[in-house]
Amino acid sequence: MKVIVLGAGVIGTTTAYYLAKAGHQVTVLERQQGPALETSFANAGQISPGYSSPWAAPDVPKKVVKWLLMKRSPLIIQPGAAIAATPWLLALLANCTPDRYAVNKGRMVRLAEYSRDCLRDLRDETCIAYDHRTRGTLQVFRNTKQVDGVAKDIEVLRADGVPFELLDRDGCVAVEPGLSGSRDKIVGGLRLPHDETGDCFKFTNALAELAKGLGVTFHAGMEIKGLTLESSKVRSVLTSAGEFEADMFVAALGSYTPKMLKSLGLRIPVAPVKGYSITAPIKDEARAPVSTVMDETYKIAITRLGDRIRVGGMAEIAGFNFDLPQSRRDTLEFSVDDLFTGAGDLPEAKFWTGLRPMTPDSTPIVGPTRYGNLYLNTGHGTLGWTMACGSGRVLADMISGVKPAIETEDLALSRYA
Repeated sequence: MKVIVLGAGVIGTTTAYYLAKAGHQVTVLERQQGPALETSFANAGQISPGYSSPWAAPDVPKKVVKWLLMKRSPLIIQPGAAIAATPWLLALLANCTPDRYAVNKGRMVRLAEYSRDCLRDLRDETCIAYDHRTRGTLQVFRNTKQVDGVAKDIEVLRADGVPFELLDRDGCVAVEPGLSGSRDKIVGGLRLPHDETGDCFKFTNALAELAKGLGVTFHAGMEIKGLTLESSKVRSVLTSAGEFEADMFVAALGSYTPKMLKSLGLRIPVAPVKGYSITAPIKDEARAPVSTVMDETYKIAITRLGDRIRVGGMAEIAGFNFDLPQSRRDTLEFSVDDLFTGAGDLPEAKFWTGLRPMTPDSTPIVGPTRYGNLYLNTGHGTLGWTMACGSGRVLADMISGVKPAIETEDLALSRYA
């Protein structure tokens, strides 16, 4: 079949790759000049199935007040954008119950673990290189209250069969020697040894080249204007470069998916949540992180990517806004320099922002719509890199008429009906 994929981020590109592997004739349409130039460009770099947890948790409403009062807050809400996002925020609050948390967490871990397995298979098969490391993730705690609060997460990890290690201060330094200079600032940590790291931008572009070798055509630098319908199906995509017809269509446009499909009468509960990162050259190898370290206090991930350190985090409700306030950079620099003092050349760091496509239940939307030949692969939030290969694989299976290896019915848009 002829399949058009809208979007060449990590989600769209992995989808195109697996569709081509399944024997389809695939075309990818992208408004930027190449793959992974928006949200996939400079994310935190972690592939963390074990940390696949919903934002909508029972204790979040109480924590929000505390976060908003922090000097270096992990959460920022711009009033104007919050008003526009009110229905989405209310839906998120409705998911902040123990029962909904358990359901959403189960969906996320299922897809994330499958995605990790797909990534490993792809890496073994293709030898794709993207500054990857398989050294686990360490969540560090700065106070005993955080250690006590991790008990519920450990229960979930045990229930899901996810390996973990609860470490004291010395144990944290043993797995991340760069923390030795800040050992007195932490009290312990939770390590997930099976998590991985890697440069999402490098991966997406390398995979795009592999996809081209399978016959995938990429059209970049074009405006996608809309879709045309014929009966109960999509007939074509209208772009600034003309009209493209196909048998099947996949919308993988991240935060822009709802706006693109609104004219079709589809209500897609995905909102843009702004995140930030800096990428600094390593100037002291001995002080640099080995893998990913999560600073629990500030909700910031510090990741080793080759000869660079990527520091990413924060969640800002600001609509489609790409401003780069110095205060956000200051927060990122404080976290990395406080834990890994002198490891990175911070004045030379590149500052970046991207819009994460978030659903109110934190679970991505992967599957069919009421239009028989239109599928969605969007809403992955902060876990697009973690869930990319699994999402692309199951969607390719659906379109190919193959039963996916995991349960997918509860990932579809129909769960919001």
